[in-house]
Amino acid sequence: MKQQRLVGLLQKHEAKILIDWVSEQSSAIRENLIRKNELRSQCQEFLQLLIEATGQSGVDGFFTPSFTPLKDMLSRISASRNEQGYTPGETAVFVFSLKQPVFQMLRDELTSDPNALFEEIWAATELLDRLGIYTTESYQKSREGVISRQQAEMLELSTPVVKLWDGILALPLIGTLDSNRTQVVMETLLQRIVETNSEVAIIDITGVPTVDTLVAQHLMKTVSAARLMGVECIISGIRPQIAQTIVHLGVALGEIPTKSTLAAAFKLALRRVGTSMRAHHAQANRAKARDADANE
Repeated sequence: MKQQRLVGLLQKHEAKILIDWVSEQSSAIRENLIRKNELRSQCQEFLQLLIEATGQSGVDGFFTPSFTPLKDMLSRISASRNEQGYTPGETAVFVFSLKQPVFQMLRDELTSDPNALFEEIWAATELLDRLGIYTTESYQKSREGVISRQQAEMLELSTPVVKLWDGILALPLIGTLDSNRTQVVMETLLQRIVETNSEVAIIDITGVPTVDTLVAQHLMKTVSAARLMGVECIISGIRPQIAQTIVHLGVALGEIPTKSTLAAAFKLALRRVGTSMRAHHAQANRAKARDADANE
């Protein structure tokens, strides 16, 4: 176990290092990001965990279980600072700014022994660099997690299922249809089918820029899932370019009805559910007439 001297010096000068470290960070990050007492509390916890970890495994024991509590704390801080609006650099400062007070302490203690001073500074550098890199990696993972959640939320928002009529749903698709989005589309559509007890679902691909073999397969999966629920699907938005692409690719849409526009698909859907716009208007007019008679 190397550099036990450094561990002892950290413990001996913990209070002084803490004061200098907090001061060092206060000048390196934006003041509105964190309160000074909160920053001091985090620094104090870090120093205590650092002393405990190095006391058990030495300064070269970064990969041992003794350092797990310290790493967990850095992961929490990275996630928290990501949410608070810290940049990656400002987050990394939490660890790297500790170098200055530690190096100053070592110089004051070991000025008379240059060899020992070099060894301890090198050991401290290796340790803090590893912890700083770990903090940056944790920040990145936290940011990626936030981005993934936001993407999932955007997928849900970008796949609205609209009830056009009793028994008729419309699913307008905009943008690229990949595997992840197909799963969201299917889940959303099937859930709305159950909620509305619909008979026909219109999948409108007017906003899908291109249709290749993969996109066609995703559409077929969605249609198949809806059919298993007893719902007939109509695909609308088949533009001339898309029609040519589908034929060129040899994609077989089977017996799925297709229409060039959402309006045409809606008319077909109305016929499939046994009604028409004319019948609706007649029914509405009769209702108005009854209301007028009642008012008289």
